[in-house]
Amino acid sequence: MRKIFAGLILSAIPALGMAQSHTTFGTPGLVEMPSAESAPDGEIGTTVSYFAGGLRTTLSFQITPRLSGSFRYATIERVFNGAPLYDRSFDLRYRILDEGRYLPAVAVGFQDIIGTGIYAGEYVVATKHLTPQLAFSGGIGWGRFGSFNGFSNPLGVLDSGFNTRPDGFTGTGGIVEAGRWFRGDAAFFGGVSWKATPKLTLKAEYSSDAYTREIGSALFQRKSPYNFGIDYELTKGVNLQGFYLYGSEVGAAVTFKLNPKEPNIVGGLDKAPQPVRVRVPSNAADLGWTNLPNAAANIRKATSTMMERDGLVLEAMSIKSTTATVRVRNGRYTASAQAVGRTARILTQVLPDSVETFKIVPVARGIALSQVTLKRTDLELLEHDVNQSKLSYQRANISDAAARDSDLVFSKGLYPRFRWNIGPYLSTSYFDPDSPIRAEVGLEASASYNFSPGLVLSGTVRQRAVGNKHTATRVSDSTIRRVRSDGNIYEREGSPAITELTLGYHFRPGKNLYGRVTLGYLERMYGGISSELLWKPVDSPFALGAEINYLKQRDFNQLFGFRDYEVLTGHLTAYWNMGNGFHSEASVGRYLGGDVGGTLKLERVFKNGWRVGAYATLTDTDFDDFGEGSFDKGLVFTVPLDSFVGTPQRKVFSTVLQPLSRDGGARVKVKGRLYETIRSNHNPELVDSWGRFWR
Repeated sequence: MRKIFAGLILSAIPALGMAQSHTTFGTPGLVEMPSAESAPDGEIGTTVSYFAGGLRTTLSFQITPRLSGSFRYATIERVFNGAPLYDRSFDLRYRILDEGRYLPAVAVGFQDIIGTGIYAGEYVVATKHLTPQLAFSGGIGWGRFGSFNGFSNPLGVLDSGFNTRPDGFTGTGGIVEAGRWFRGDAAFFGGVSWKATPKLTLKAEYSSDAYTREIGSALFQRKSPYNFGIDYELTKGVNLQGFYLYGSEVGAAVTFKLNPKEPNIVGGLDKAPQPVRVRVPSNAADLGWTNLPNAAANIRKATSTMMERDGLVLEAMSIKSTTATVRVRNGRYTASAQAVGRTARILTQVLPDSVETFKIVPVARGIALSQVTLKRTDLELLEHDVNQSKLSYQRANISDAAARDSDLVFSKGLYPRFRWNIGPYLSTSYFDPDSPIRAEVGLEASASYNFSPGLVLSGTVRQRAVGNKHTATRVSDSTIRRVRSDGNIYEREGSPAITELTLGYHFRPGKNLYGRVTLGYLERMYGGISSELLWKPVDSPFALGAEINYLKQRDFNQLFGFRDYEVLTGHLTAYWNMGNGFHSEASVGRYLGGDVGGTLKLERVFKNGWRVGAYATLTDTDFDDFGEGSFDKGLVFTVPLDSFVGTPQRKVFSTVLQPLSRDGGARVKVKGRLYETIRSNHNPELVDSWGRFWR
């Protein structure tokens, strides 16, 4: 019986995992030393920690169940020639072995893989639970993790080059120094974690980090290699920590965690959809309605009214004896399949019983994105089926919608149409050494005039009210054309500012083809003409796009004038939906500074609309000419607001975290790029959201 009980405990350990405590470096582990544990798949965590003159803010993302990445912004007092160092660094960690009944979990990690190198170190670590609450971790480290009580590198038996490690602090960063990995002296580290209560975790460790540079700058005295920590879960997703470090220092940290896979509001506040109206079988052959005066017009009016209640817009409709086609603009639902499903049920309510086939065409920016063909009989049979989502998708036909039904009648009042809006705006910037976070708040007025489907004139004007973005005084040291690094001047002189004033046209040149032309003041720093052509079959995970732009740099005041710089840019881009929510984009072409190169972007897209990704751009601009950071890179986030408010809406918060805004690898910003316009209404993304078809 005792063996059976022990076996049950051990078999449960991998599912329970460790207490999900974070180190001062913002990664799963002990106090400062890492463990082999991983955060739950998809979790995003932000840790802010402080001790001995060092403030670290770390953003971590569990990219896959085994792979995690972290971005860190740290301020270290007096460590850089007596002045503070503002450091940006990236980490990667991969769990190569899962914990089993007898074997520990094992992970390999790289700290400060792209940065100045002040935190650079590599490690291999193992973690084993003796009980679900008690775990031991131990590992071997190099770099920072091999700097205290080290010994000769055991990898030296393979190659003598492993015995020597080049200086790890470059001062500029941005270069992956693979030649330093796992080189130089190594050292052991380890510790224990005990989850004393469901909310309280106690930690102790032996640290192999000598803090050589910090000790040399007299930031603190390292009297002991032993560290102790206490972690308390204040509420779900918020942990507070206190530390006693190196026999001389106290520190603190707070961690905020959320997971896009877990809804913040369970159930949501969606209004119930219309039920499917089930027909009397004998009525399906009745075509008497076709002889009634104004029958089609009355049906269109009823359809438009019911769709409006669900946040949908009926752009056009064609009604025949057995088939109806509707063009639908989705203004509410993050999941495109939910808009299609609600439209289909409305059609069962308003259409005569003889209409068996529904052709639902989602529309955005005036162009048809795809066509979902449904049989009314299937809707009637499947509404209450336990496998309704799977079966309804299997019976739906999803195809291209380039050819327009000649009998479509457009709703009145949609074209031409004038709309305007006035409201507040918030703009932020990050990582200025003089002020790491800058923000401004002001008033924004926008207006648009839709001439016809796809053709729209739009503009936006901003007036700053309060903030400090415009107070930045750092002068760019760029040795190449300043196509982005003078952004602080635009902030200072642009109030009021015309941030956009364009005439845009989206169109369908043929099957599987999408086109865009945009003319005017494209963004706050550039104006000109931008054109784009995209090839994207509805059922393909691949797409190819070509874009070409003729641009002029705008005056600093962002009104109607231009500076004397003009440039021709263009890119070829391949898009690939890799499955399981992962997307990639690879672009090659010419950038704003005239440099030539390529950009790779990787992104994870969750079914609820959250998107987390990273990109990097390398061009023929030398790292030295690019300046600090060496090349352009950043993190991208898109957060749908309905995750927090509960009610369905399509508004999102999007931001790009760039360590620095430099001039190499820069691209113009244009609204309405094609792939982002169509992707959610094509497979594989449409099938990924089909679970909300019946919501």
